[in-house]
Amino acid sequence: MFQLTRALTIARYDLVINAGIAGALDKQLELGAVVQVVSETFADLGVEEADGSFTDLFKLNLINPVAPPFQDGKMVNTFGSAYDFLPKVHGITVNKVHGYAPSIEKLKRHTNAKVESMEGAAVFYTCLMYQMPFLEIRSISNYVEPRNRDAWEIALAIENLNDVLKNMLAGLLENRYE
Repeated sequence: MFQLTRALTIARYDLVINAGIAGALDKQLELGAVVQVVSETFADLGVEEADGSFTDLFKLNLINPVAPPFQDGKMVNTFGSAYDFLPKVHGITVNKVHGYAPSIEKLKRHTNAKVESMEGAAVFYTCLMYQMPFLEIRSISNYVEPRNRDAWEIALAIENLNDVLKNMLAGLLENRYE
């Protein structure tokens, strides 16, 4: 995130694209599907309580859930509506890939997220604070389920992501020089 912040302090860009793979919390998303993440949450920033429950930074009153760049504790991409070519999903950013069934079930109960990544919310935060147009594009490489790397489809996810990015960039360049 340091490199993105540094780049945004040095120059102004037309668009930041955060592209990568993600785990799907929703099994209706097919492996290899490419989605646009339109909102993000830091899912595991907070306190694990003695009873095993989780209290986020907003409920701890450490961050105001409606102070920019947050809207009710989420960050919403207000710039992405111009890019309506992919299914839109809510994402969460985590500090670990979930692979333990009870943790996964708790995560699903407490979020309405469809995908998890490890850096999406940081890009959202940085771009929203700099008022920089951005997109988060993710391809589904695996389901968030008890750890089973044999079921992951990283090559398919990257291939599909690359195809979408090539087409998207070609369209952006074509529109820019018309």
